[in-house]
Amino acid sequence: MKLWKYEWTLLLRSKVAVAGLVLLAALTVASLISGVQRIDSQREAIARIAGLQAEDMAALVAKNGPSQDAGTAAYYSFHPTWNPPSPLAFAAVGMRDVAPFVLRVRALGLEAQIHDGDAFNPELALAGRFDFAFLLTFLAPLFVIVLFHDLRSAERESGRERTLASLPGSLTRLYGRRAVVRGLALTVSLGVPFAVVAIQQGVPALQIVGVLGLMVAYLAFWIAVALLVAWRSWASSTNAATLAAVWVTVALVLPALSNVAIERAIPVEQGAEIARAQREAVNGAWDIPREDTMQRFYAKYPEWSQSAPLGTAFHYKWYLAFHQNGDDSVAPMSAAYRAGIEKRTDAANSLGWVLPPVGLQAALTRMAGTDMQAHLAYQDRIRAYHAQLRRFYYGFLFGDRPFREEDYGRAPEFTP
Repeated sequence: MKLWKYEWTLLLRSKVAVAGLVLLAALTVASLISGVQRIDSQREAIARIAGLQAEDMAALVAKNGPSQDAGTAAYYSFHPTWNPPSPLAFAAVGMRDVAPFVLRVRALGLEAQIHDGDAFNPELALAGRFDFAFLLTFLAPLFVIVLFHDLRSAERESGRERTLASLPGSLTRLYGRRAVVRGLALTVSLGVPFAVVAIQQGVPALQIVGVLGLMVAYLAFWIAVALLVAWRSWASSTNAATLAAVWVTVALVLPALSNVAIERAIPVEQGAEIARAQREAVNGAWDIPREDTMQRFYAKYPEWSQSAPLGTAFHYKWYLAFHQNGDDSVAPMSAAYRAGIEKRTDAANSLGWVLPPVGLQAALTRMAGTDMQAHLAYQDRIRAYHAQLRRFYYGFLFGDRPFREEDYGRAPEFTP
């Protein structure tokens, strides 16, 4: 126990080590605060949905007056959907920082609505949000380098290693204890603030343990790399430069190159292309005979084919029919887009077994429910809800049923 106490004393006497640990703890707290503020702002935005929706619907009812119409209601009624964050989302914001977590949809063509909302600025998303996952993935290895690059070389350069070698006990055990102490110091600086905030945010205990386990494993990887370099008979400055080069290569260069390689190997159409194609199909429907539009719609949706024939006047069931035809026309593009995104995600996740920074990011966002799979699942919930909306409004339009003011409140509500 005295030897362990002595190693802790040596560590705390080092101004560089203490300054590094204090800075790491401060950055950890800052990253946690940043993540919590971001997720809290999203929760507040979601909490305001009900009130704003009620105001919007009241204004719509007042605008339409006593003569309510199902087509007008379907056209002008926006229905909110939202993707609530998980308790752990503050630690790894992930896709929630670049993809919409609230989307208002109408009973019109869905593909344009989804992919319009899916657009984001890639330059803003490039650096990523400063959250706990970012700190742990990219900055924590630098602190490992600071504490471990001179683990042995400092003793050798000062001439103390020969004296230490003459004392009872092996140098391997001495350096082993020193490595464990420094590793524990890093773990405490990162883990304690995270655990405190996670408990406050109501994160399940198993998830807290899982994140801490990933953190320890990731630190152990970089400590092992640092020890391999530190055990060489190099100067401390050479060790630091070598470890910095390894960090740049493993944490920055290789993931970026791999991402480019994945994008080239698995080409995917942009979501904006799907939205554009859907709009072109919808706009082109104005120039097509209405009978052709309805025949195509009824062929795919025969449950509505018993509706009364169209007259010469404009009717919303024709309008909604060619919107749905527009969605159906881009369905292969949408399916290919989805399959390509999933292939890219799978390839990136597989890369995580080779590149620990990539694997850590993927694991943390998966646990937090903020990865691409979670975003695609949200889109699936939107599609299912949109189908409910269409059935609701189609029942009035194609069944020639009157739409009354109280029917606005009977429209399906989204359930996340």
